[in-house]
Amino acid sequence: MIWLEILVLAIVQGIAEFLPVSSSGHIVVGQALFDELGQTMDDKLTVSIVLHVGTLLAILVFYWRRIWGLLGQDRRLIGLLIVGSIPAAVVGLGIKLSPYNDAIEEAVFKSPLLAGLMFPVTGLLLLWTARNQGGETICRDLGYGRALLIGVFQAFAILPGISRSGTTIVAGLTLGLRRDEAATFSFLLAIPAIGGAGLLETVKLVKDGADSTPLAALALGAAVSFAVGLVSLFWLVRCVEQGRLYRFAWWVIPLGVVVIAWQLFPRMF
Repeated sequence: MIWLEILVLAIVQGIAEFLPVSSSGHIVVGQALFDELGQTMDDKLTVSIVLHVGTLLAILVFYWRRIWGLLGQDRRLIGLLIVGSIPAAVVGLGIKLSPYNDAIEEAVFKSPLLAGLMFPVTGLLLLWTARNQGGETICRDLGYGRALLIGVFQAFAILPGISRSGTTIVAGLTLGLRRDEAATFSFLLAIPAIGGAGLLETVKLVKDGADSTPLAALALGAAVSFAVGLVSLFWLVRCVEQGRLYRFAWWVIPLGVVVIAWQLFPRMF
């Protein structure tokens, strides 16, 4: 059953990491559903990180030309990405190094109720894009202050139910980035964020010893999340360019209502 669970979660991750619906929120809710069905996964955080690594690879493949361009005409972007990564790094390391790390992970990152509460917040941010379609600024012309502000939005997305891609793209559009450039900056900013989280979790796994999830199952999850993520990323970029990002609000807002009801009134379900 662990194989089926990882396969389902990998598909969810591949779709939700790039579409602005919060992959972490969907993973948390999906894992809670499996728990309800009596199929508990012991290494939830490990699986989540592995699936994120699969989608990280999708970003590297999709944006390889822009990444290569960081060595040339787009080299100013390197500094902007470093500045934009600071808020998430501060929050992530602060939690990881906190003596209350385990309690925070249990109360925040594994809470389907919190995810349910945050889904509508993501929806409201997406609805804002129906009125704000961005400007004409390209990534390398961003100011460092604006890059830092986009990074603050990314740090906020550490909460399950808050879409990282959605919040950073919305921030980019609000600050005047061109539609396609808002998506580009968002996903380039995801590389250090996802890579850093994966590195921290790898260190934790080495320190704590081997986990109980088969490595072959984890490899399958990474491969599926990569393949599905690549298709989802292409779709998301098209939606941003066409000004249709707000339509995803009609998924996350009702989903949040259903998840909140499920958590507060489980007997109804």
